[in-house]
Amino acid sequence: MYHKVKIYGKVFKALGLKTKVLIIVFFSCLLIILAFSNNFNNQLLDATTNDAKESETQRDTLIGGLLTADFDEGSCLSRYQKTSLYRKPSPYKPSEYLVSKLRSYEMLHRRCGPDTKAYKDATESLSRDENYASKENGECRYIVWVAGYGLGNRILTLASVFLYALLTERIILVDNRKDVSDLLCEPFPGTSWLLPLDFKLMQYPYVYWYNKEYPRCYGTMVNNHSINSSSIPAHLYLHILHDSRDSDKMFFCQKDQDLINKVPWLIVQANVYFVPSLWFNPTFQTELVKLFPQKESVFHHLARYLFHPTNQVWDMVTTYYNDHLSKADERLGIQIRVFGDPAGYFKHVMDQIVSCTQREKLLPELHTQEESKVNISKTPKLKAVLVTSLYPEYSENLMKMYLKRPSSTGEIVEVYQPSGERVQQTDTKIHDQKALAEMYLLSSTDNIVTSARSTFGYVSYSLGGLKPWLLYQPTNFTTPNPPCLRSTSMEPCFLTPPSHGCEADWRTNSGKILPFVRHCEDIMYGGLKLHDDL
Repeated sequence: MYHKVKIYGKVFKALGLKTKVLIIVFFSCLLIILAFSNNFNNQLLDATTNDAKESETQRDTLIGGLLTADFDEGSCLSRYQKTSLYRKPSPYKPSEYLVSKLRSYEMLHRRCGPDTKAYKDATESLSRDENYASKENGECRYIVWVAGYGLGNRILTLASVFLYALLTERIILVDNRKDVSDLLCEPFPGTSWLLPLDFKLMQYPYVYWYNKEYPRCYGTMVNNHSINSSSIPAHLYLHILHDSRDSDKMFFCQKDQDLINKVPWLIVQANVYFVPSLWFNPTFQTELVKLFPQKESVFHHLARYLFHPTNQVWDMVTTYYNDHLSKADERLGIQIRVFGDPAGYFKHVMDQIVSCTQREKLLPELHTQEESKVNISKTPKLKAVLVTSLYPEYSENLMKMYLKRPSSTGEIVEVYQPSGERVQQTDTKIHDQKALAEMYLLSSTDNIVTSARSTFGYVSYSLGGLKPWLLYQPTNFTTPNPPCLRSTSMEPCFLTPPSHGCEADWRTNSGKILPFVRHCEDIMYGGLKLHDDL
């Protein structure tokens, strides 16, 4: 090598001065270009990496660890795409304790779920109907959710039952006789939450007996003094409906839980969001505070973890969103539920909607001819209004209002309603799929107005992390004054809660036991709702 360098040196000396200068300049430029190129590539790599990190942070497909990455994305597109529906990430972050608890639950469900030896053994022992007062249950105990009532009720009660399962380390299994699998994907990896169709207690005649008179109804057994520490049945039925008795509603109290915990199988039929009452149990409350430091975020987190629309439903959501809502500068959701008989389109309800939305500056007032010409900017703001109702007349009238006269602010208001079927058709597949799609569309809006006491509305605003404007329920076919109020919490309302608390709080109004469990704004003297501490 040394000899080669020596030869090259002699050759270089023999070259002319100009040639030497050109060679030196050429190689100097080459070194500068290489150095710049290397630096540029490093900067480009850093920028690309940072952009990817920012993009991933902004979208956060796993929702702060709430979801696991153990699923195939194509089998359920909504699971990892839901965050793209919302313009801003949710300000409510799941606690590390909740994330850890969910991962532990998933492992338990895999060990005890359908098609496992543990499940087979548990169902066989159920058939023997033994006294479990002195028997060990092992780690696999179950709670079966029975489908009933409308879709809003079902989603709220599924979340409630799952939280109870999480608190008591039970396996939730879902009644599969209805259309659950047509609406929602499996939430737990490597297993199923669907109750096998051959499950004994969902066969004739059991399935027709689940009411307050059922002999294994917990409230009935308490009233008859037929359950105690020395007599524990293999299964119990929990009746958590609007017509529940105190003995049914108080199942969450600690003295009741001491008995219920020994029962291997629970069958639950519910149509109310009973989460607020779980906080009255001191043992549960200690755990709940760690799971949900932001108390009004309970359903918001549980829904984003549990509920993932099937690909068919998700296609309805994304297609409608992209066609009608995605280009708007601002989106307003209006959900209208008319209670009573007859139900339908009423002028006093229409007046209430207009009064609320204009009074709260959610929609602009109309420009009158007497006023001077409106100062409209070059690019007027586009506001999309999404109306969901069984009755299309509400959106049609709102649309005509803003077509006839310009708004006082110069905003362009476009009104859309995905469906108007006039009659609720629960358990009709396509009807329920449309309803679920509309809940997700409503949840994607920037602001939302919903009818009082509507479970459909509760699901929609809480799913989106929105504090709604609640339309008061009209009386005597008259528009309420004021027409609505802004809720201070995004949690759903427990519509028919117990009137008092457990043991020490037996004589205390249930809305005054805990500062963060208060009566609902949309029900006079009733209902319970979680709020963050003031």
